[in-house]
Amino acid sequence: MITELKGAGVVITGGGGGIGGALARRFAAEGARVVVADLDGDAAARVADEVNGSWLAVDAASEPGVEQLITAAKGELGTIDLFCANAGIAPHGTEASPEDVWARAWDVNVMAHIRAAKLLLPDWLERGKGHFLATVSAAGLLTILGSAPYAVTKHGALAFAEWLSATYRHRGITVQAICPQGVRTNMLAGTGTGGEMIMGASAIAPEKVADTVMEAFSDGRFLVLPHPEVADYYARRATETDRWLGGMNKLQRKIEQATGQG
Repeated sequence: MITELKGAGVVITGGGGGIGGALARRFAAEGARVVVADLDGDAAARVADEVNGSWLAVDAASEPGVEQLITAAKGELGTIDLFCANAGIAPHGTEASPEDVWARAWDVNVMAHIRAAKLLLPDWLERGKGHFLATVSAAGLLTILGSAPYAVTKHGALAFAEWLSATYRHRGITVQAICPQGVRTNMLAGTGTGGEMIMGASAIAPEKVADTVMEAFSDGRFLVLPHPEVADYYARRATETDRWLGGMNKLQRKIEQATGQG
């Protein structure tokens, strides 16, 4: 578990803005050596310049891209102590979304985590320590209306993080899952009226997420909840499932009325 960031080697995917950028700035302020990875190389470079770190323009979801990132980061840092699987996409859509939309969401939101862990774990297990921080979203604990690909794949990301923790925590591997609701990023802006109705009132700045992550590093808790109320929603979903689904459907109907759908 990361308890001291000074001198730690950190890799952040999707680090060119939003939560990833906020994590890069906070970790660097604590003394970490940061590699910022993003599909948008210009964005990655800007954040890296701010934090005196390194950057890489790479598709952190593809198998070759993940391999390129891990190899380059090891060359730059020597060892990767903390890997932040932060890159994510939230395409609008339903069960009728095209196959390529589902495939890309699966690659970015789930397979990117699996591919990174596959390359990181041999070294971490040999060293007896390593830290995997997955940006999952409250959608992985609950759901999100308006984007079936996002809801389903974020559940997959959470399931993989849970499996990693259950399988390797006794061998020194720490796994944590960041599960915020609305965060004021380009992703939230892209959700339109529905997203603003669901998450707008409680949306927080990316820096607040970074603050909560730092608090969670102190005790290694698995669920990192920048919106503490998500814990209550998660419990209600598990124990009062039909009531919870009814409430979500009521919200769906409100969105349809507000946007002229249905």
